[in-house]
Amino acid sequence: MGYKTINEANEAVIQKIIAAAPFLTDVVPAKSVIPELEEYVLLHAGPPIKYENMTDPMQGSCVGAILFEGWAEDEKNARELLENNQIKFIPCHHVNAVGPMGGITSPNMPVLVVINKESGNEAYCQMNEGIGAVLRFGAYNEQVINRLHWMKDVLGPVLSKALKTLDGGLNVNVLIAKAIAMGDEFHQRNIAASLAFLKELSPIISSLDDVEKDQRTEVIQFLADTDQFFLNIAMATGKAMMDAARTIEHGTVVTAMCRNGENFGIRIAGMGDEWFTGPVNTPQGLYFTGYSAEDANTDIGDSAITETIGVGGMAMIAAPAVTRFVGSGGFNDALETSNQMTEICISENPNFVIPTWDFKGACLGIDARKVVETGITPVINTGIAHKIAGYGQIGAGTVHPPIECFEKAITAYAEKLGFKG
Repeated sequence: MGYKTINEANEAVIQKIIAAAPFLTDVVPAKSVIPELEEYVLLHAGPPIKYENMTDPMQGSCVGAILFEGWAEDEKNARELLENNQIKFIPCHHVNAVGPMGGITSPNMPVLVVINKESGNEAYCQMNEGIGAVLRFGAYNEQVINRLHWMKDVLGPVLSKALKTLDGGLNVNVLIAKAIAMGDEFHQRNIAASLAFLKELSPIISSLDDVEKDQRTEVIQFLADTDQFFLNIAMATGKAMMDAARTIEHGTVVTAMCRNGENFGIRIAGMGDEWFTGPVNTPQGLYFTGYSAEDANTDIGDSAITETIGVGGMAMIAAPAVTRFVGSGGFNDALETSNQMTEICISENPNFVIPTWDFKGACLGIDARKVVETGITPVINTGIAHKIAGYGQIGAGTVHPPIECFEKAITAYAEKLGFKG
């Protein structure tokens, strides 16, 4: 297989991840970098899924994207397009992209462009819309559509101009290293990273003479208000890092984790593009006032790419402030969680050092073999969506993948290597 042992192959994958050099270089219309995004084509989060099997929030996101694109004039016509199979769906992961929650991405939505300069590959993710009624949670009212148009017409172009003033773009590893030392874990808590991003770009945005003052002010205010803005940058970064690692094409390191409301899917290095799936779980956590577990949607989104690179729930110890928000207790519980995650990981990332963990690097390289051997599955921090489109986020918590994903992956890889059961 090119490597004497599986461990040797896994180590090559680990070194590829550590060597990654992700830079945020631009914000562009999705169709300009994803040629598959033609008219009447939408991207979605998770492994492949049919429209009729999507949960209500994901279907609502589809309606909103169609209204944003102008493919239909109202909800009724949009749903007719969807129910008559006139919309083609592609998983974000199949076109170098990732998407939060429903992950629904349409041709004219602006996407962040992250280039991994070590390998030369790019990855894309739409921008964070903020909180409340937003497309990623299934909302599609007039306010949501108007915000999407503002992001297309103002936010995207302004950030593009600002990023292009930087020689080579913005070094994401540097921002992550700063923010993980300031209490972020990059899934549920991105406050420090979002502020660090604003610190880098606000002086540049303020000096853009070819942008109207009102627009500069709007963009800076939006970035200041959006605590989770960096999450989408982290997602594109994780995708760029792991897609480069997938070029090793050997080993049992998990290279993607995602969910579509129906199935949880993983990929491992040695099995390339193949998905290994199992029924998705519903997050366990804390709910906003007036909501309970009965209101919760099953887990959705590509944001678990953050856990794949060892942050998010895997780095719970880095973010003591978020532990109670996701219902995991206090500092000692966070410490126990991160310590447990080392049992299913191969190494640690020296680029992402965690002061609250005695300056250890974040967990790195989920080994599907170790998951199967120990029965310990990765912990994922996540937002909890209402099961009815439009309500938005109703809480936050943690979720685990079904172990059968890992069992299927290991069985398939063993067969590939010629081992007989």
